[in-house]
Amino acid sequence: MTSDYYPYSQYTRVWIPDPDDVWKAAEITRDYKEGEAVLHLKLEDETPLEYPVGPKSNPLPFLRNPDILVGENDLTALSYLHEPAVLHNLRVRFLESNHIYTYCGIVLVAINPYEQLQIYGEEVINAYSGQNMGDMDPHIFAVAEEAYKQMARDERNQSIIVSGESGAGKTVSAKYAMRFFATVGGSANDTNVEEKVLASSPIMEAIGNAKTTRNDNSSRFGKYIQIGFSRRYHIIGANMRTYLLEKSRVVFQAEDERNYHIFYQLCASASLPEFRELGLTSAEDFTFTSLGENIFIEGVNDADDFIKTREAFTLLGIKESSQSSIFKVIASILHLGNVEICSERDGESCHISRDDVHLQHFCRLLGVELQQMEHWLCHRKLATTSETYVKNMSSKQASNARDALAKHIYARMFDWIVEHINMSLQTSSKQHSFIGVLDIYGFETFEVNSFEQFCINYANEKLQQQFNSHVFKLEQEEYMKEQIPWTLIDFYDNQPCIDLIEAKLGILDLLDEECKVPKGTDQNWAQKLYKQHSSSAHFQKPRMSNVSFIIIHFADKVEYQCEGFLEKNRDTVYEEQINILKASQFQLVADLFHDKDGVSSSKSSRVNVRAAKPTPKTPNREHRKTVGHQFRSSLHLLMETLNATTPHYVRCIKPNDVKEAFSFDSSRAVQQLRACGVLETIRISAAGYPSRWTYPDFFSRYRVLLKKSDMMSADKKLVCRNLLETLIKEPDMYQFGKTKIFFRAGQVAYLEKIRADKFRSACIKIQKTVRGWLQRVRYRKIRKSAITLQRYGRGYLARRYAEFLRLSRAALICQKQYRMVRDRRAFLRVRQAVVTIQAYTRGMFTRRIYWEFLMHHKAMIIQKSVRGWLQRKKFRRARAAAIIIQCAYRRRLAKRQLQQLKIEARSAQHLKKLNTGMENKIVQLQRKMDDQSKELKSQNEQLQQVNITLGSEVNKLQKQLEQARSQQAGGGQLTSLQEELDRLREELQEALAHNKKLEEEHGTEKQSLQQRVEELQRENSLLKTEKEEMNQIIAQLSKSSEVDGSSVSQKEATLQKELDQERQRYQNLLKEFSRLEQRYDNLKEEVSLNKFHPGHRRNPSNVSSLESDSNYPSISTSEVGDTEDSIQLVEEMGVEKAAMDISLFMKLQKRVRELETERKRLQTSVDKMEELAKRKGSESRSPTSETETADLAYDSLKRQELETENKKLKNDLNELRKTISERASQNNSSNELQDGYNLLLSQLKAATEELDARKEEVLILRTQIVSTAEQQGKNNHIESENVPELNSKEPIDKEEAAKDYHGLTESKKLLEAQLQTQSRQHKDELEALHTQIELLRDDIEKKQEILNYMSSLSPEAKVEYSVQQEITRLTNDNLDLKELVEKLEKNERKLKKQLRIYMKKVQELEASMAAAQSSRSKPELIRQVTVQRKEKDFEGMLEYNKEDEALLLKTLITDMRPSLVSATVPCLPAYILFMCIRHADYINDDQKVEALLTSTINSIKKVLKKNNDDFEMTSFWLANTSRLLHCLKQYSGDEAFMTQNTSKQNEHCLKNFDLAEYRQVLSDLSIQIYQQLIKVAEGIIQPMIVSAMLESESIPSLAGVKPMGYRNRSSSMDTDAGGPSSYTLEALIRQLGQFHGIMRDHGLDPEIAGQVVRQLFHCINATTLNNLLLRKDVCSWSTGMQLRYNTSQMEEWLRANNLYQSNAAATLEPIIQAAQLLQVKKKTTQDAEAICSLCTSLTTQQIVKILNLYTPLNEFEERVTVSFIRTIQNSLQDRNDPPQLLLDTKQTFPVLFPYTPSALSLETLHIPASLDLNFLIRV
Repeated sequence: MTSDYYPYSQYTRVWIPDPDDVWKAAEITRDYKEGEAVLHLKLEDETPLEYPVGPKSNPLPFLRNPDILVGENDLTALSYLHEPAVLHNLRVRFLESNHIYTYCGIVLVAINPYEQLQIYGEEVINAYSGQNMGDMDPHIFAVAEEAYKQMARDERNQSIIVSGESGAGKTVSAKYAMRFFATVGGSANDTNVEEKVLASSPIMEAIGNAKTTRNDNSSRFGKYIQIGFSRRYHIIGANMRTYLLEKSRVVFQAEDERNYHIFYQLCASASLPEFRELGLTSAEDFTFTSLGENIFIEGVNDADDFIKTREAFTLLGIKESSQSSIFKVIASILHLGNVEICSERDGESCHISRDDVHLQHFCRLLGVELQQMEHWLCHRKLATTSETYVKNMSSKQASNARDALAKHIYARMFDWIVEHINMSLQTSSKQHSFIGVLDIYGFETFEVNSFEQFCINYANEKLQQQFNSHVFKLEQEEYMKEQIPWTLIDFYDNQPCIDLIEAKLGILDLLDEECKVPKGTDQNWAQKLYKQHSSSAHFQKPRMSNVSFIIIHFADKVEYQCEGFLEKNRDTVYEEQINILKASQFQLVADLFHDKDGVSSSKSSRVNVRAAKPTPKTPNREHRKTVGHQFRSSLHLLMETLNATTPHYVRCIKPNDVKEAFSFDSSRAVQQLRACGVLETIRISAAGYPSRWTYPDFFSRYRVLLKKSDMMSADKKLVCRNLLETLIKEPDMYQFGKTKIFFRAGQVAYLEKIRADKFRSACIKIQKTVRGWLQRVRYRKIRKSAITLQRYGRGYLARRYAEFLRLSRAALICQKQYRMVRDRRAFLRVRQAVVTIQAYTRGMFTRRIYWEFLMHHKAMIIQKSVRGWLQRKKFRRARAAAIIIQCAYRRRLAKRQLQQLKIEARSAQHLKKLNTGMENKIVQLQRKMDDQSKELKSQNEQLQQVNITLGSEVNKLQKQLEQARSQQAGGGQLTSLQEELDRLREELQEALAHNKKLEEEHGTEKQSLQQRVEELQRENSLLKTEKEEMNQIIAQLSKSSEVDGSSVSQKEATLQKELDQERQRYQNLLKEFSRLEQRYDNLKEEVSLNKFHPGHRRNPSNVSSLESDSNYPSISTSEVGDTEDSIQLVEEMGVEKAAMDISLFMKLQKRVRELETERKRLQTSVDKMEELAKRKGSESRSPTSETETADLAYDSLKRQELETENKKLKNDLNELRKTISERASQNNSSNELQDGYNLLLSQLKAATEELDARKEEVLILRTQIVSTAEQQGKNNHIESENVPELNSKEPIDKEEAAKDYHGLTESKKLLEAQLQTQSRQHKDELEALHTQIELLRDDIEKKQEILNYMSSLSPEAKVEYSVQQEITRLTNDNLDLKELVEKLEKNERKLKKQLRIYMKKVQELEASMAAAQSSRSKPELIRQVTVQRKEKDFEGMLEYNKEDEALLLKTLITDMRPSLVSATVPCLPAYILFMCIRHADYINDDQKVEALLTSTINSIKKVLKKNNDDFEMTSFWLANTSRLLHCLKQYSGDEAFMTQNTSKQNEHCLKNFDLAEYRQVLSDLSIQIYQQLIKVAEGIIQPMIVSAMLESESIPSLAGVKPMGYRNRSSSMDTDAGGPSSYTLEALIRQLGQFHGIMRDHGLDPEIAGQVVRQLFHCINATTLNNLLLRKDVCSWSTGMQLRYNTSQMEEWLRANNLYQSNAAATLEPIIQAAQLLQVKKKTTQDAEAICSLCTSLTTQQIVKILNLYTPLNEFEERVTVSFIRTIQNSLQDRNDPPQLLLDTKQTFPVLFPYTPSALSLETLHIPASLDLNFLIRV
């Protein structure tokens, strides 16, 4: 630490010992110096105290943690780790926050509340399931989830060790852990194993639990339950092992205690008919149940519990007969206890009355002989080596034997029940892994401790040893993982104590040895212990007793009384009595006492107790084993099991001995914390580095201590390292790991103190400033009042003084006049002399300054001229040299090119190839070169004009400058104007240089792009060659597919995949080529812009969108309002880029229009061809030649391709619009804007290339059509003249000449059109240049005016004027943008209408072409078919053959993907299916209707089952199913559904069938799909909710970080993957927007989409609120602020998507109120009333829970007091709120499918050819 910091200084809080409260808080009142004997303290009640301090006897007291760390979930998060800190933290959490669970490293500390808490419901289990252990508040479910998760992740068995005192809640904790496993890991089949596991608990509680003075339901045995899991981690079985049943409780109970519950349950149900034969009465009538004198437990009904016990028996598969036998055995034990043994007179013998009713009941219930039992209860048999004889027993010995028999019977019955429970829980499946739950007794110490306490404490010693080693191992692994050097930590090793008990000649060994001695006694055994272990450090002999001994356990010293040790260890039961029970006539009773490992003969033989044998029988092996030996063996087996698993520890604490709810006894708690090892865990952690921070958390918490320069570094680790080296001088106090920083105990508190001091100083500075301001305001008020008083007072004095002045005035006037005349004369003389001297002096100095300035000016003129001449000379010399070099180099290149041209010119074949079909291209290229040269020339002219204009402006400014010089005497304005002139000149020079640089870059880029284009063309040709080869290979493989089916199919699939890859690579190359070409065009446009505007950068207010580098006419300004693609780009990218994109869109629109024009021209040519064919058919009925047929088919194919490409271009246009809209909604990300813009460019370029290709094909097609028509005319002419010379060369030459002529004619027309286009473009560009020049001039004038005006203003006025100018500019821009947006919206509506018209025209064109094809195939029926087509209209029905039904469903449902119909009418499959249903109804085919509807429903179900996790597919079929349902309603003929139909739609109603039943089936199917959609959507957003709503910092740097404990740093989060991924609010909203966009695109009804959003918002609200209620770390003011901001963003999203009316926002009301509850004041009664009126959507339990969880992140925040929470509870007690704490995340709102008729007419529906539904016939 720093040298000036000492922990024991004034105001430091400490803990001092206290006899009553164990530890008491105090505060140091005076700085302590090392070596002083007294520490001056002040208690919390202001009592002073002098605390003595000594180096050895009385060390310095423990330091207290800062208040911000009090109440932490994990004790290891405390900075000071010691006993008082742990105790105080538990006390605060238990009493103030009512939190019964707290982490202590790997241990969960559970304090028994003695009250039923609503924190164990199924909704709580669901909330903890799947969560990391450190993320949620401590809970037994968190430990269970951690064990379950580690079992699945690490493939290792797990154990949960639950220990504690009697009454601490061990059994309940174990029960809840098993309930969690049963809920989370439910069985995969119908075996209901999890229910059986839970059903075992009531049985074990009935036979193994009893009421004690400490607990009403105390487990009197230990159990270890193994829950087995399959490979899928479902419960498949369980197994239970029990330890050390307290058999003595059967025959003895202390005062106010009871026997086992089963006895009282059976007695309470004795009046039932089936139990009358048991002979039972009230429990008070039986000795074994009335020794405790109180047979009842408050609040417990034994009869009801017995019903639950019997139900559990039945559920576990135990038959009624077996249950009856069990109850008989239990009843017989009660009767045995009431058997009266009478002593004889001699005292050495006894007898039992023959009329003893209880003995009769005992023998009858167990099915044994009365006389034998009566005899052997009073006698025993002694066997020697020679003989066997019977000996009488005294009354006491007989009573002991009877009690031993009762205990033995109960123990055997207990083992039998446990065995059968295990049998019912076993399964035939193989167990993959298991989780064990150990419910075992904790460390016990009483006033009298006997054999049972000895065994219990022995077991706890073993468990503590295992616990210590595991904790140390985890600490070591953590240090090694973080590469921290560590030293061996000294922890308590209790192996010597364990050796004292179980080693050779240990306590148990000596006890077993003494039991073997015939006359061994407890006293003799005690003496042997004293003799053998007196030297042991863990063994002591009491001073005042010789029959007891003391063992120093890890928890405490315990004194054991030796009396009864031998008897309890022997557990003597006489064999004669056992043999009688073995001979019982009831099979179950006989099975209880048969040896488990006995020989089969012994089972069948009857035991005759009267038959004496000469040799004694070998005693049973089990009877030879002592209790201690059995317990030691079972304990070793348990430890082996635990060591083979990963343990998890739950330590149950009993807060008080009076069972009072939420009452905390500190002394009892400390005693148990020491006993259960919690403090040992703290000590081990404190010995190393207990406080650990990750680098980001440390930086976030303590960055307030950094300087601004340090925070700029990107390496957070280095920043943290530097900060710690500055703050903590001792390097041993911290260590740097790979991901965390490790601190010694107390260092975090020191850092918190520094941080608090920093905040305190900041607060003081703020307070100082505010208080100063308040005082200044107060001072001004006081000053104003004083001034007012002074004014009135001074007024009075002034008036009184004025009177005096009036009296004196008369005398003064005379004096004044005289003195004035005298002094004025003297002043005039002096002034005259001074003015004369000044005039001469100033003239002299002014002349000097003028001559000096004149000389400097002339020198500057000479220097300027000389330097200009030198620079011009140097420039001319350099330019001449460059021109000479360029000429030489160009001459060389020209010669080389000339040689190549000469060589090529000599080749006749080359000339022929060049001349064939290249005329058009040559002319086009020549024209384009001329246009570019003209354009460059015009640009240069414009540049010269601009330069001239600027020169004139400069001259004008110079003139103004000279005028200003001549007019003004001062030089300030002259200097400013001169500087402005120089600046303008520099800008002009820079603009010229920049223009030249851009020209050079343009040339370089052009060359590189040309090279890249050539490379791409070469690669394209290679790819085409490879494609043809692959096609040939695929054709060969398809021919050989008949020979080898399976192998060929695999090869085809492989080749097809490779072909697809090649195609994809080819497409990528095309995209790259398009991108480079577009880049070239952009650079060219940029160069042209810089040429046009030198020295001036265009701002968004003057950008024009008129430039275009295409060969098509440019679009004028008036056409901007009619463009088709300028949608929302202005809002996203600014006016500059928007203008660019709008120009691109206008190009695309223009080209689409030209394509439409070409299509119309082509259609006209086709009509002419048809007329010509008809005329020819009428003149000569000769059949069509093969050539003509082929040409016509080729023409038809070309037309179809052109129409298809037209559709493709329109689809691309739609994609462009969609991209623009998406960019407008996501304008926050520059990367996404750039990606969308690149997509626009690539799509536009692809469309441009396709358009050019189509234009060329149109030209070729038109040429062929003309040539074909001409050829047909010539053939007809030749046939009419009967010319025989058909093969002569002359006609062929004429035909070729005609073809060439027509081709040249078409080329000429095309060139003329392009020439006109270029001329129009040139004119438009020229006008645009003129306009821009005018704008530049206006701009320069405005700037000059502004410059002149600003030069005359002060600096403050300049700033104000600049702000006003900026505001004016922004206002004008905003108005322009609004006008443009309105115009674009209007254009959008107009273009949508045009698209619909285009679609209709395309459909009509397809129909006409289909009719034309049919007419050409049958020329003799042309006119008849045409007439029928015109008369018959499409009625909106589709006909299909029965055998095509499977293909129809496969195409429309099974193989349908939403992307296939994304550009068509929404819900197209539903419309097509309904049109097919209409036709089946039209022809009255009921089987066809039924088959189609049934198959449709089944196919939809199969598709949804196959895609059960695909939201898009589920949404698609929900929309189509609901639309099909609406169509069935709309066209059903029912008047209720026909109100909104048109007359045409009413004509299309179904005629023959009523499909109401199928409508119900479709309605049910829609509901199922809706539920699946909700399930899929919730599954997608579920992992995002908590991270987005509670953990992500939507408002940066608002959330604070607190010290984290062990659970946050080494739980299941520590995976190699780095932990779970986090989501932001933007990601969640983006996902919701994606859901809504998918539903909208699929045409889902807005009402249904709103219900989906409402359900998702409920899931978000419930999950967020449940996590908030279960996490203390997020219940803070900053989280409330974040949460309120997040919910407001969600509401904004609803409003933006028009979903606010869906009531989705109302579902967020609980979480909004929770956020407000975290933010409001929580102090006074008025605050409580405000909270009660505010939180109407939260239950009382939720409000109290949030207030209890509220945690301040800084010391300046205050905790919620207990009194305030009690006030809230009293105010809300009248509410009738539901009892559950958490919301039901699986609650589903009722869904409603409103009837929404379609406005679409079926006859206008177009089916795209891509669906391959050619087998459907339009009817």
